[in-house]
Amino acid sequence: MKNNSSLIYNVFLVIGDFLALLIAFVVAYILRVTLDHTPISAHIHAFTYVTILTTLLPFFILVFALFSLYNSRVYDYRFRELGRLAVGCLVGVMGIVTYSYLADVSIFPARLVLLYGFLLAFCFVLLFRTMARGIRRQLFRYGKGVTNVLLVGDTKLTIELTQMLANTAVTGYRVIGIVGCNEFTPTHEQHIPCFTTFDEAATVAGTQLHTIIQTELYASGPKNTDILVYAQGHHLGYSFVPGNADLFTGNIEAELFQSIPVITVNQTALTGWGRVAKRLADVVLSLTAIIITSPIMLVVAIAIKLYDGGPVFFLHPRLTRGNRVFKLYKFRSHNLKYSGLEPEEAFAKMGKPELAIEYRKNGDMIPNDPRVTPIGRFIRRTSIDELAQLFNVLKGDISLVGPRALVPRELQVYSKRHAILSVKAGITGLAQVSGRRDISFDERRQLDLYYVQNWSLLGDFVIMIRTFWVVLNKRGTA
Repeated sequence: MKNNSSLIYNVFLVIGDFLALLIAFVVAYILRVTLDHTPISAHIHAFTYVTILTTLLPFFILVFALFSLYNSRVYDYRFRELGRLAVGCLVGVMGIVTYSYLADVSIFPARLVLLYGFLLAFCFVLLFRTMARGIRRQLFRYGKGVTNVLLVGDTKLTIELTQMLANTAVTGYRVIGIVGCNEFTPTHEQHIPCFTTFDEAATVAGTQLHTIIQTELYASGPKNTDILVYAQGHHLGYSFVPGNADLFTGNIEAELFQSIPVITVNQTALTGWGRVAKRLADVVLSLTAIIITSPIMLVVAIAIKLYDGGPVFFLHPRLTRGNRVFKLYKFRSHNLKYSGLEPEEAFAKMGKPELAIEYRKNGDMIPNDPRVTPIGRFIRRTSIDELAQLFNVLKGDISLVGPRALVPRELQVYSKRHAILSVKAGITGLAQVSGRRDISFDERRQLDLYYVQNWSLLGDFVIMIRTFWVVLNKRGTA
């Protein structure tokens, strides 16, 4: 039987959100009307105020639903939920204000009640959802609300899914069996039963099974149909991975083409209006950032010039959208005699070729790099050296957020570089805020690929906010 825990959790969220919103606006009323004795614009009795709000708050819940805040694809991801929650609260408040104007009804006794209500609504709902998430994970630990999964297929993806779902307390999933195991499937250490046929697995799993994920479509059509019919007949969830999963990595749209249903796969979600909105945001924000940070950049430029008289900027060839090579600006952090040289050439020139091996081994980083000047160490540690890239953003070479701009030599070894190069490179990105140099080259490229395929304007703003946190904590800086 299909697991109803998600439905129960959604109902719990709806009730909790409603109560959190009601409490938020009641507290807003108390703060401004009861505790603050400044004259108010309209005398509205507390009971009348609460009655009107109780009637209108379902509109808030409807707005939350339209922003998919009751969808697991949103509430299972904190930052995705955070952004939509803020926008949802803003739209909800605007809706109530619009109703008040059109119906000519006074709802808020003072403007500050409205402002307090918006801020407290966001905070209280966020607090409630954080507590709800914690309670849900505690229930997962005791096996409550867990979705039992049967994996069907002898593929690499089966192994990956088994490992991803291993921590039931976090994911809420438990793999209770695999049809078609091989010697690489981690069934022994996780104590997962292995079955030769689907019929055998279905017999053993019985009523414990909630959903089936087929990672491999059989060559025999009837075998695939039997699994689907079994899932439908027993009201189980069913998902399958297409035969060639690589074809479906991208922004996918199902549509009718000449009355025939087809699936269109775009390399990236960043198309159409998205590209226009992203470019406008880049121009406005980069120009603002240049104006704000210009005193810092001026001081750094003077310091670099006074140190050894060399050029202030270091220009390095990098790749961006469409495989285009451009010159990336950075404040020069290397000693003048080593600037522009490849690491192997620079270390050989200083008589320490063994450092080049250590540099490459550590992921293009070495502690106390002798090529770097004292000023360079400071601007690298604080990421000030990258402020010069704001001019690249203004020119249109790169974006504020995107995959890391890499040198051609680095990206040539990556098989999916065409996908990453379908969007502009960025000053910061998902890989940088997820670990910077603390994660491997392949992991960084996988995060870049995920960003390309799942781009959103809201996601860009979340990454920019997280970037400030990473820089302030100096995590992963060289």
